[in-house]
Amino acid sequence: MTGSGPRVALLGFSIECNRFAPPATMRDFETRCWLEGEDIVTDARGPAPKALGEMPGFVADMDAAGPWQPRPILLAMAEPNGPVEQAAFEAMMARWRAGLEALRGEVEGVYCVLHGAGLTTELDDPEGALQGLVRKVLGDVPLVCSYDLHANVSDAMVRDCDAFVGYRTNPHLDMRERGAESAQLLRRLLAGERSFRALRRLPIVAPTVSMLTAAGPYAEVIDLGQELAALDPAIWNVSVMGGFAYGDTPFNGLAVVVTAADQGSADSMAERLARAAWARRDRFVAELTPLREAVRRAKESPVPLAFADVADNPGGGGRGNTMHILEAFHAAGVEGCLMGVIHDPLLAEEAHEKGVGARFTARFNRPQGMLTADDPFSHPFAAEAEVVALSDGRVTGRRGIFAGTAMTLGKTAALRLGGITVVVISIRTQCADPAFLEHLGLDIGQARSVVVKSRGHFRGGFDEFFTADRIVEVDAPGLTSPILSRFAWTKLPRPVLPLDPEVRWSPDA
Repeated sequence: MTGSGPRVALLGFSIECNRFAPPATMRDFETRCWLEGEDIVTDARGPAPKALGEMPGFVADMDAAGPWQPRPILLAMAEPNGPVEQAAFEAMMARWRAGLEALRGEVEGVYCVLHGAGLTTELDDPEGALQGLVRKVLGDVPLVCSYDLHANVSDAMVRDCDAFVGYRTNPHLDMRERGAESAQLLRRLLAGERSFRALRRLPIVAPTVSMLTAAGPYAEVIDLGQELAALDPAIWNVSVMGGFAYGDTPFNGLAVVVTAADQGSADSMAERLARAAWARRDRFVAELTPLREAVRRAKESPVPLAFADVADNPGGGGRGNTMHILEAFHAAGVEGCLMGVIHDPLLAEEAHEKGVGARFTARFNRPQGMLTADDPFSHPFAAEAEVVALSDGRVTGRRGIFAGTAMTLGKTAALRLGGITVVVISIRTQCADPAFLEHLGLDIGQARSVVVKSRGHFRGGFDEFFTADRIVEVDAPGLTSPILSRFAWTKLPRPVLPLDPEVRWSPDA
C-alpha cells in the first residue's frame, strides 16, 4: 500500500425495514446503491453520488483535513422495504468479512454507514451483527458509525463502536454534516483520545408523524441535547434516536445515546435527556385528517395545499400504490391536483408503449402486477387517462433528502385523469423531491393541491411551495399508518406508549 496518512476502512449497510412489508432482495440494493472497492470513494467525490450524504460528507471532511488512505470495501443501500432476505445479507457479510480480513493489521480506523432500523428474515439486528464482525476481525481499532435517527438502538450497536453519530434532522437534511462529524470524531480517536458511551431507552414508540425536528416534542429534546453539549467539553456527541415502530424489534423505543470523554459525563447527559423526553411523553401522538375531510379541503381551500399519504410511504416500506386518496379525489371531481409518485411498472410501461397524447383506460394495480399476498391495502382502480409526458426516470434530486443525489425512477409517465395529473414510476421510492414531478414539465407552483406518497421527507423538498400550515396528513390505510394500534405486533416491548396508556419508567429501571 502506498500513500501517507491514516488508513481507514469504509463500509456500510443502510436500509429501513418494515416487518409487515414484503422481503427485500439483493436486487433492491443493486438497483439503488451497490458500490464496491474504489467505486465508493469515486462516487463520494462525484458531483451527483448514488450514495446518500454520509459517505460523501465523511470523505470530503477527511480529504480537507489532510492526507489519508481510504480502504473501501462495500457500501450497500436500498429503499426502505421489508426484512432483507437472509441469503442476500449473508452474501454481503461474506464480502465485508473478506474485505476486513484482507485489511487485518493494515488499517488504523473504520467508518461504517448504517441505518439502524435494518432487519433480515432471520435477524432483528443486522447492524449489530456487522459491527460485531468488524470487532471480531479487526479487534480494538477505532470504529465510528453513523445512523439514521429512526434507528432502533440495540445494546450491540452502542457497545461495538467508539463513537455513535445519529442524524439530528427529520426530514433528513444533515446527512453530509453527520458524515463530516464522523470523520472529525475518528480523527480524535486516531490521535489517541478515548471515548465512552451511554444508552438510555424509553418505553415510547413514537408515531412517525410526531418525530419532526422543526417543532414538537422530539425537536425540543434534540435541541436541548445540542444546547447542553455545547456547554460541556467532555461531550463528543448527543444522538436522540426516535426509532422506527414498524421494525417491531425487542429494542424498539426512543433512545438517547451519548458519546463522551468519560463515563460519568455520558451517563449524566443521557439520563437528563431521557427525563426530558419522558416529560413530553403525552405529546408523541398521531393527529391525522380523515380522508373525507381531506377531499373537502382539496375542493374548497382558498390556498394550495399539500396532502401527505403518510400510510403508504415508500420511505417506510409502503408499496407506493394504494388507491384510497386517488380514488376519493377522482370521484369527488377534485381539480388542479398533482399526485405522485405511484409505483406501477405495468402501467408506466403501457403509457410508454402508447405515447404522449394517447388516451386509454389506465388500470392501476392489475392483479398480475400487485403484491396482493403481502399487501392487503392495494386494490385495483381504473379511470380514463391521457398520457401527458414520459421520461426514463433518471433524475438528480433538487431539494431535501435527495438533493444532489442521482436517482432512478425507471420508466415514468404523467397521466391526466380528469382534474388530476398522476405521476407513475417503475422503481419504488417516496415522493420527497419536487424534481420527480418537475422533470416531466409539471408546474407545482400552479397546482391547487399536491398529493405525495411520503411521510415527512417531502417537507424538506416541497417547503418552497408549502409551509407547515398548508400540509395535511391524511388518515388512510397502508403499511406505514401512524395509527399503531392497527398493527399486530409480535416483538415490540410492551407496555409502550402510545399503545399502552399505563406505562411507568425511571432512569434506574
